Amino acid sequence: MNRRWAVLADGYLRARNAKTAHGVIRYSRDEIACVIDRDNAGRSLAEVAPELGRDAPIVESLSEALTHRPTSVLLGVATPGGWMPPDWRGWLLEAADAGLEIANGLHALLRNDPELVARAAASGARLWDVRVPPDDIALFSGRSLQVPQRIVATVGSDCAVGKMTVSVELAEEGRRRGVCTEFVATGQTGILIAGKGIAVDRVIADFVAGAAERLVCSAEPDSEVLIVEGQGSLWHPAYSAVTLGLLHGAAPEVLVLCHQAGRSAIEEPPYTALPPLRDMVATYEAMAATLRPARVACIAVNTGGLSEDEARAELRRISDETGLPAGDVWRGDTGRLWEAVAGALAATAHVA
Repeated sequence: MNRRWAVLADGYLRARNAKTAHGVIRYSRDEIACVIDRDNAGRSLAEVAPELGRDAPIVESLSEALTHRPTSVLLGVATPGGWMPPDWRGWLLEAADAGLEIANGLHALLRNDPELVARAAASGARLWDVRVPPDDIALFSGRSLQVPQRIVATVGSDCAVGKMTVSVELAEEGRRRGVCTEFVATGQTGILIAGKGIAVDRVIADFVAGAAERLVCSAEPDSEVLIVEGQGSLWHPAYSAVTLGLLHGAAPEVLVLCHQAGRSAIEEPPYTALPPLRDMVATYEAMAATLRPARVACIAVNTGGLSEDEARAELRRISDETGLPAGDVWRGDTGRLWEAVAGALAATAHVA
């Protein structure tokens, strides 16, 4: 389906909770018809968020969005716990009446709203709850150890540090260098970009590793390197189970540790303190080795909020601390990180 998105980000466009909107705007091949955000209505996306690299009008309502001929409405936020902003429901009903597809990456499901379901059925609108996984996921079996592709996984010091962004950027860099890479989506934003995947944080705990294995084993046959999108963090108590299940199920051979510059504790309660990055490297490698050895090849650092000089100083400090290459994909360092990944793969014997 060729989509024209009306991206619903009202009140969140400049917040980190809008990472679904940000990811789709920056990386989706679909058109962006408009963005709904009353705080910035009348301005352009290029003016408000130039770092996203796309332009579209920002409007104040669904009615105004319809004048830009969207095919689909995207709920562009990832709220803690996946709740839906209550004042958005009226807009969703209006979108359903207009026959628009509605894509929802929240844990609060569209299909659980009887009125919305009825009005969508009347108009022929599609309700897409992106996070709902397949109902036939099997337990982990070890098949991911036997695929012919090389497997790279991003892991994080915390949530919302850039794992998806780094994964997409590395996959694109590999393709630029002539390697057939595939981005493997494990979260709602990644699925919206890739067009397929499983949101592993919605999978029953015993089957998370099986879901990751299914994704790896169903990769495109001509892919050479799979870049598996990480979720959560071993140091975030709310999400560590998903992180570990994904790490084991994907069975990576190389890891990329993603980190937000300056972060010393997780951003949400209970604000768990983060260990030094060198200790994180050792812990992730030890956890991966439960299944097979996987070394951390590099540190992908989100240096947002720092000046160029401050960012370069922080990257040098992290590289000195860990003994690994460090770079920020937003500052043009994707090539350096890819070279570290490629070097680690070349130094690792592949047994399928």
